[in-house]
Amino acid sequence: MIRVAVVDDEQLVRSGLRMILGTAPDIEVVADCGGGEAVATVRDGAPDVVLLDIRMPDVDGLTVLRALRELPHPPAVAMLTTFDADEYLAAALRSGATGFLLKDTDPEQLVQAVRTLAVGGSVLDPGVTRAVIGGYLAAEAESTAAAAVAGLTPREREVLTHLGAGLANPQIAERMGLAPSTVKDHVRAVLGKLGGLNRVQAAIIADRAGLVTDAPGERTP
Repeated sequence: MIRVAVVDDEQLVRSGLRMILGTAPDIEVVADCGGGEAVATVRDGAPDVVLLDIRMPDVDGLTVLRALRELPHPPAVAMLTTFDADEYLAAALRSGATGFLLKDTDPEQLVQAVRTLAVGGSVLDPGVTRAVIGGYLAAEAESTAAAAVAGLTPREREVLTHLGAGLANPQIAERMGLAPSTVKDHVRAVLGKLGGLNRVQAAIIADRAGLVTDAPGERTP
């Protein structure tokens, strides 16, 4: 069972997300709260995935995100955003967010996104993908991304390509015909060689380096 916590300052949004996720037999919403109670709620509820509003009036989502990343066993965190919050996206990515979802994401896509996050994958809603990539690498040329990738072995480049497609470790293992433990080691090596990035950041590097050829958006198989 995938344990989920929803953090948003609007009760209506929290109730709606709880209702949508509650239709999935393998997902349980263990808690929902506003920003002020988020860290304590997540610490007590130990969810696998947190859906976190990027802008809240009491404690903003970026502050909550940074605090969650400091927990002994931090959950995967997807930021809930709107089209007018682009300036927050790059900061959230640098702070360790592994997903970005619009608040009006289709229910089926939301459920699948939670499943992807729970197994170590990353999710980027089609509505925010370009903003995330542009904000994170606004000062970076494509040649910079290519230079970062140049230090990888051919096998590591293949792993990075799959990361760029948003695949989780078990999916990468199946695609490459490798043991999941071997893929985990390769992913750790790739992220380390790229400067200690997280999976979403690595996916953006893969995109800028030209390794990802599919259309931008949420990349789930």
